[in-house]
Amino acid sequence: MIVLLPPSETKHPGGDGPPLALDHLDAAALNPLRGELLDEVTALAADPDASRRALGLSERQDGEIARNAVLRSAPTVPAIHRYTGVLYDALDVGSLRGAAAERARARLRISSALFGLLRADDAIPAYRLSAGSKLPNRPTLAARWRPLLEPVFDRLTSDHLIIDLRSAPYAALARIPGALRVGVVAADADGRRVAVSHANKSHKGRLARVLAGSRAEPNDAAAVAAVARRAGMRMEYHGSDLTVVVSG
Repeated sequence: MIVLLPPSETKHPGGDGPPLALDHLDAAALNPLRGELLDEVTALAADPDASRRALGLSERQDGEIARNAVLRSAPTVPAIHRYTGVLYDALDVGSLRGAAAERARARLRISSALFGLLRADDAIPAYRLSAGSKLPNRPTLAARWRPLLEPVFDRLTSDHLIIDLRSAPYAALARIPGALRVGVVAADADGRRVAVSHANKSHKGRLARVLAGSRAEPNDAAAVAAVARRAGMRMEYHGSDLTVVVSG
């Protein structure tokens, strides 16, 4: 089983690892585009105005541009500790211990606009590039990533069940036939249901924690739902769609 996470816009700064080494990242087939994007984003940082337009930043976020300027030389940390925010707070991977922590490191993958796909332990610098970013005079990131990422996912799905927690912009970077998609809905006392937006990431992070650390190795939607239910979550499934149901 692989639990595929979205990244986050916000990232922990700094780090104590050596500078980025593409050859040490998973999925070497992605390295040519990783290198291109690193060069493009680094060069773009020399023009703050162009960077703000491409990355959707304000002047108050110029620190993000400064980070991009030193991507090749900046310190690194494991990807699972680089990203921050609501989903990663709920996942709280740092509190897992022993075998559960080992299973989480093996199962967790992170979608990335800059790196395509990352293992939990892949060491990366802090950066700013989103799936919807528009680099000057270049095709969309989805158009560039799909030809490379989709074969990688095809190989993964031949050996693993993938639980896809990506948001729509990151799902556009690669289609994953056979992956189990996850949604979150709120149900009120009368049975009415509405999609959850504000707390969506928190519930997905909780599900990721349950699945990543579980002793079980589910191989279909029913088995995934059973793992979540044993952890106290209300989970339904239909075909390849999983739904976390929370109180409205």
